[in-house]
Amino acid sequence: MHMMRRKNASLSPNGDEEHRLRTEGYELIAGIDEVGRGPLAGPVVASAVILPDSVDRAWFDMVRDSKLLKRERRELLFQLIREDAVAVGTGVVPAATIDAANILEATKMAMLQAVEQLPTRPGFLLIDALTLPHCPIPQKGIIKGDRSCLSIACASIVAKVTRDRIMVELDRSYPGYGFARHKGYGTREHILSLRSLGPSEVHRLSFAPVAKLVSQPEPRTPGAEATRAPADS
Repeated sequence: MHMMRRKNASLSPNGDEEHRLRTEGYELIAGIDEVGRGPLAGPVVASAVILPDSVDRAWFDMVRDSKLLKRERRELLFQLIREDAVAVGTGVVPAATIDAANILEATKMAMLQAVEQLPTRPGFLLIDALTLPHCPIPQKGIIKGDRSCLSIACASIVAKVTRDRIMVELDRSYPGYGFARHKGYGTREHILSLRSLGPSEVHRLSFAPVAKLVSQPEPRTPGAEATRAPADS
């Protein structure tokens, strides 16, 4: 059975792209998306997801672009995707590499890593917005693919949950910045903590808000004295 257009298709991603590719002879189709291009700290994370060719997963109807889901729903779907997907791969590129390469190239690196981490090589890639010129696998970039393409939306969920968990861990290593709450984005709390503490080793020094607000030249290392931010609820 193939993934068919579902009810309320205007509200949720569908499997039309995957089905079209299967009719052309492609069997394993990976959807790819990234999370974390905009934050001032932490890595950019990408995931690749190969979904089963089936309409028997009721949870498909719950899938949305990760930005449209509440945390509890994302966590639930993360588990369901991990359990039911044919394959899942994730790539993580740290802040230092983002600074050295630029965020667009770092994003492509994370996507390539995600493909390489798949235990099964896909025959085709469906990618949110981008293409990967250095990857020999046939591919298609889809603008706002996380809103329209089921496997890309699933990849966005895996990437988002993975990155959020990384930021919670970084909050423990670099207390005081509130990473567990804002996940590295440029919130007022984050800007104020940067003014007070200066950058940590996981801040993106090439990003203008960090470069302009840095008050101490050396990145702060884990264990430096700071006020611990409350954990995210």
